[in-house]
Amino acid sequence: MSEVTDITVHRPAGPKPTKDTKQNGIVTAYLVAYNVSQMLGWTVMMIIMVSHIFKTHSYLLLYEDVERILQICQTAAILEIVHSMTGLVRSNWILTAFQVYSRVFLIWGIIWSVPSTQNGLPVALWLFAWTITEIIRYTFYFFSLLPGPVPSFLVWCRYTFFIILYPIGVTGELMSIFAAIPVVRDSKMYSFELPNKWNFAFNYYYYLCFIVISYVPVFPQLYIHMFNQRNKVLAGAFDRHRQKAE
Repeated sequence: MSEVTDITVHRPAGPKPTKDTKQNGIVTAYLVAYNVSQMLGWTVMMIIMVSHIFKTHSYLLLYEDVERILQICQTAAILEIVHSMTGLVRSNWILTAFQVYSRVFLIWGIIWSVPSTQNGLPVALWLFAWTITEIIRYTFYFFSLLPGPVPSFLVWCRYTFFIILYPIGVTGELMSIFAAIPVVRDSKMYSFELPNKWNFAFNYYYYLCFIVISYVPVFPQLYIHMFNQRNKVLAGAFDRHRQKAE
C-alpha cells in the first residue's frame, strides 16, 4: 500500500528542554534541504516521463528512462522513518515505516528483481500516481517548514488528489505483483527450503501472496482514514477563512 497517507504536517519537533534554537534551526534547514531535494527529484522524473510519452506516444520502456532516479528518490525515503523515530517530524513512525517499506519493496523486491515486470501499463499507472503524489507532498512539506501558512491551493491538492491517485497507484502495484508471482513461483526466487545450514525456510512466492491479500483489509481502512483527514483539514481551513472574512 504505497500511497503516503501520513498527513501530519512536517515541522521540526518542539524545542528541546534546553531550548537550543540553533539546533532547531539546523534541523529545519536539514528538513528543508531534504524535502526540496525530493521535490526536485520527483519533478525531474515527471518531466522525463511526460517527455517519453510525447516522443514515443507509448508508455512502453517508460521505466527504463526513470529507473535510476526513481530508485534513488524512493530509497532515500527511508530517511523519513528516521525522521519520525527521532522526533524530527511529528508523525507516527510505524505508519511511516509501513508506507515507505511498501514502496521500497515494490521497487526492489518486484520491479528490480523481476525485469519482465518493468514494462507495460501497471508500471505506468503507479509511476504517474506516485510522482504526482510526491511532487505535491514534498512541496506541501516544504511550505509547512516556512513561516506563514501553506498556500490554500496546495492544501487542497494535498487532500484531494489522493481520491483518484490512490486507487490508480494501488491498481498498478497489484498488477505488477501479480505479474511477478508466476516468475517467482517457477524460479523459487529468494526462497530457502529445508534442510539448510541455517535451519530456516522461507518461500517468497507465499510472501507475495500474503502481500496481495493484505491489500484487501488495509486499502479500505487507509482510504477512509484519508477521507476523514481531508474533511477535518479542509473544514478547518474553510472555518478560518470564514472567520477572517467576518
